[in-house]
Amino acid sequence: MEAILRAIEMSKIKNVVPRVVISNKPDALGLQKAIKMGIPTKIVYPSSRGWDYDKEIVSVLRDHMVSQQNGLVCLAGYMRIISPEFIKLYEGRILNVHPSLLPAFPGLHAQKQALEYGVKVSGCTVHFVDVGVDTGPIIAQKTIEIEDHDTEQTLSNRILVQEHELYIECINLFAQGRLSILGRKVCIKSY
Repeated sequence: MEAILRAIEMSKIKNVVPRVVISNKPDALGLQKAIKMGIPTKIVYPSSRGWDYDKEIVSVLRDHMVSQQNGLVCLAGYMRIISPEFIKLYEGRILNVHPSLLPAFPGLHAQKQALEYGVKVSGCTVHFVDVGVDTGPIIAQKTIEIEDHDTEQTLSNRILVQEHELYIECINLFAQGRLSILGRKVCIKSY
């Protein structure tokens, strides 16, 4: 989240105005960073699940003018399943970044899964969110070679650098209107 906000601040991402940072954790570091950057924040406590919880998120998005027609919702460290109702409202407007080359190693501890499986290459994926867990149409991926000495932490750190770069690239593509979804395939229009 901080990398995205800094990229907007430095004009690496154009045509995007951050409206609100939402968290379910009042002590989330991202909230503090957003406040320092002058971005409104909101805590939505997880008092309910599914659509009941997501309705509160949608209300916050609407209050901050993140519309279903031209808004963009970027997930960063969001560890909750989004309800089908929320996804339908913002279909094609919710992005997520995942620390593996999807469809391999979805869900939690992707780097640990990759190391345990013994793959030689890993990386990250930016995708549109759908009703599955890390199953949405893939926008872009970046790869890194796994080194013999890698641990879950060292691999996570190296992938995180790639995640920040790739997410910013994909948000730019979205903001430029260059992404279209055809079934499971995301097409990137050239200039």
